[in-house]
Amino acid sequence: MRQDLVNFYAFCRWSDDLGDEGDTLSDAGRTTALQRLEEWESDLGRCYNGAPRHPVFVAFQKTIDKYKIPAEPLMDLISAFKQDQIKTQYGTFSDLLDYCSRSANPVGRVYLMMFGYNDPSFFEFSDKTCTALQLANFWQDVLVDLQKGRIYIPQEDLKKFGYTQEELLRKTYNDNFRNLMEYQVKRTRELFNQGALLEDYLPLNISFEVTLFRKGGERLLEKIERISYNVLARRPVVSTLDKIWIFLSTFVNVRLRLGS
Repeated sequence: MRQDLVNFYAFCRWSDDLGDEGDTLSDAGRTTALQRLEEWESDLGRCYNGAPRHPVFVAFQKTIDKYKIPAEPLMDLISAFKQDQIKTQYGTFSDLLDYCSRSANPVGRVYLMMFGYNDPSFFEFSDKTCTALQLANFWQDVLVDLQKGRIYIPQEDLKKFGYTQEELLRKTYNDNFRNLMEYQVKRTRELFNQGALLEDYLPLNISFEVTLFRKGGERLLEKIERISYNVLARRPVVSTLDKIWIFLSTFVNVRLRLGS
């Protein structure tokens, strides 16, 4: 399946890169990115009509046909990248979850489809994990996104914790901001906990990979906690040593499950 997974990754990576081209903070840059994403969306449509043009789609069409991947989750991904060009703030957490349902959840769903899992309950668990991974990335990249003119922390949460957008733009770190980010990390971790139930229903080889994704996200949350949630000062990262530890500890747990 390696080539098929590579084909899917190439589609996701290319889509993301086209969206990132709009991160120049200029209206012209975002307009250009939006136009290119619309062309990319049309190319995806041609892929389903048997006439792909772009090399990524020429390869990916074989994967789509092989696993009968529907167009909807792929279109959803592109729609999220298009949204980034026109929407830079989110009023409520529900609004942010809607974005995640298109920017992250389709990846997990397609991944499961490629392994032959189409159970809606599996998708629900996968959605929890994928949304949590996306949120963890947002909390990691608060500073980076500010530089791009984007704010993913919901406006309702800023208000709830008495932290203003002006303070955020000034990168003001205080108790209100720390409490705000502690709240975001806590509910993101709860989503990871809910999504982890999927791992009990998958074969060990697939469960192993899904667990690695989850633990990587959870370690990122720990990194944010260790700097007292001050993501305005520096961007926390999961180091190579962290990744090695996650891999080895997960591998040991899998071996123990096999032994039981």
